[in-house]
Amino acid sequence: MKYQVLETAELASRAVANEIIKQVVARPNSLLGLATGSTPLGVYKILVEQSQLGLVDFSSVQVCLLDEYVGLSADSEQSYRHFINANFTDLVGLPNHAVHGLNGEAADLNAECDRYEELIATLGGVDFQLLGLGENGHIAFNEPGTAAQSRTHQQLLAPKTRSANSRFFDSLDEVPTHALTQGIATIAKAKKIVLLALGESKAEAVANAVSADISEQVPASLLRDHRDFLIVADRLAGAGLS
Repeated sequence: MKYQVLETAELASRAVANEIIKQVVARPNSLLGLATGSTPLGVYKILVEQSQLGLVDFSSVQVCLLDEYVGLSADSEQSYRHFINANFTDLVGLPNHAVHGLNGEAADLNAECDRYEELIATLGGVDFQLLGLGENGHIAFNEPGTAAQSRTHQQLLAPKTRSANSRFFDSLDEVPTHALTQGIATIAKAKKIVLLALGESKAEAVANAVSADISEQVPASLLRDHRDFLIVADRLAGAGLS
């Protein structure tokens, strides 16, 4: 594991965007695992700008998402499929068939999780995984206490997670109570993992990811021994690092 602390959120986002660009230049048909939520928005903005300037070509990549809310349709404005289309894939011209996600409306959610695991394997595994970090240390929707060997599964969302995500909904009551998420062991199979953390509210989670005992209570710590794991933080999120 390595980590970088940069002065501003913009610099941290640009550093991560540059890592993704290096990946795509080296392997144009990469399978990119992409995070959603507010943290990576700056990264996607930079990638879109670079694509529109002709400095990087995403036309041969495929994308897989980390997670999806149970009960939301793909075209719901709060769904993560809608998020990635609106903020990245549609803007760089990726066709719909190259963007893969979990179906939160599947009749059999366990079967849907199995399907997604098999799909990622069939596609050759994730070449580059971008992660965010929850205030309580969750990665994707793997809440504290999730098993290190977990595969894609249905996850009950912690109250703190639902509260943090309520800003994307009209009220807390509208935030789904469950999500489908890649498991920690699924994420750990990625060839390269970059975690981006921004803001003071993430400082404790970043410090724990780097220096707390490796534990299922600190999900990000379970990636510490990954062969190619980089944490990028702005000054506020990295305040607890020496």
